[in-house]
Amino acid sequence: MDKCTKQQLAENMLQYLNDSPTAYHAVENAVMMLKNHAFQELKETEKWSLHAGGRYFVVKNHSCIIAFTVGDGDLAREGFRIIGAHTDSPGLKIKPGACTVTADGYVKLNVEVYGGAILSTWFDRPLAVAGRVIVKEDGRLTERLIKIDKPVCVIPNLCIHFNKDCNTNCGYNKQTDILPLLTMKEEGVEKGDYLLNLLEQEAGIGKTDILDYELFLYEYQKGIFMGQNEEFISASRIDNLCMVYAGLSALAESCDGEENYKVFAAFDHEEVGSASAQGAHSGFLPYTLERISKNLGLTDDAHFQALANSTSISADTAHAVHPNYSDKHDPENRPVPGGGPVIKYSASQRYSTNAFSAAYFMEACRSARVPYQKYVNRNDIIGGSTIGPALSGLTTIPTVDIGTPVLAMHSIREFCAAIDNFYAKEAFRAYYEDDGFNA
Repeated sequence: MDKCTKQQLAENMLQYLNDSPTAYHAVENAVMMLKNHAFQELKETEKWSLHAGGRYFVVKNHSCIIAFTVGDGDLAREGFRIIGAHTDSPGLKIKPGACTVTADGYVKLNVEVYGGAILSTWFDRPLAVAGRVIVKEDGRLTERLIKIDKPVCVIPNLCIHFNKDCNTNCGYNKQTDILPLLTMKEEGVEKGDYLLNLLEQEAGIGKTDILDYELFLYEYQKGIFMGQNEEFISASRIDNLCMVYAGLSALAESCDGEENYKVFAAFDHEEVGSASAQGAHSGFLPYTLERISKNLGLTDDAHFQALANSTSISADTAHAVHPNYSDKHDPENRPVPGGGPVIKYSASQRYSTNAFSAAYFMEACRSARVPYQKYVNRNDIIGGSTIGPALSGLTTIPTVDIGTPVLAMHSIREFCAAIDNFYAKEAFRAYYEDDGFNA
């Protein structure tokens, strides 16, 4: 893969965000990207046959993916170069028993909050529906991805005349205040059929064929470039699909015929704790690394040598200093948009960075000639967490937590500098390719 220019990467990443309203679509589009760059799909249920120079990927639950290249060096000595990210984003998920019909004839979707969404940002925006449904075809359970890319519902705000303190008190009841309006009651339609009818009309799936679904709402308005010089990106799901795309691009661009064994993993369910079969707290990555080693003929002892010689990067977006709330940030560590990837530190190990792991990422940035920044929470503010502690804890591999600096994290629309995603991709590529990063 030829190296993307800064503008090409920004445009391609924005298209990836727009095309990936759910973790399922993020993985589907990642698969297409990898196949276009000579990666071969492996199945967990089938026998693997790996060879030096090979490019492979394996998918879990259609929402988690691990891609890797096989180097020609001694794996026990070289170890793995691992970059991890996550495919999910905060939002609203449609519950079973999808619709509620009010006495006034409104048909509302019954939803629950997924992750730490900023609920106020979901009001008064045209919302679309995407996800997956499970159907039975020829006696087998089959998944169908759904993307109804049209504005089908909205969560209307209560007018200020009935809520005089709305600008000073923005609390919302998650059960009663965030139910989106879908349509008005139609005579002869059962409440359980409104969503099924929508899926039948827009996705061509017979409502009697649907066994179950996992569907989410997403903002119909697409991401855009903005700013005086279009230097910024405003879009949904920047956290964390920008890191997924940067990691995929770096892996696809990396050179063949090297000694290094490169791995990229994008997990689901980070926003709700990572505790699932496809989350970072699962055995999916450790088992995959072990399977690679065993397939290449390593003994148990040699595999553990490989782990001891491995390094890892946890890539998740970072908090940029907010221009209107600068006092929320540490006075000495203040990353800004456009300043390059951010190395994240936490004495309580909410981030996995230590001095050694920070150093090898700094060396990658220097090699790629990109700037980097550092972040640590104020002592009186508890920040978020990442997949970093899971990566390092389950694999015993040193891990550095880094991320592109963003504003409005967990809003329905987030904000970043376009150049930072190029910086991250270049640092990732250097990490994959350069010598000297072994543990």
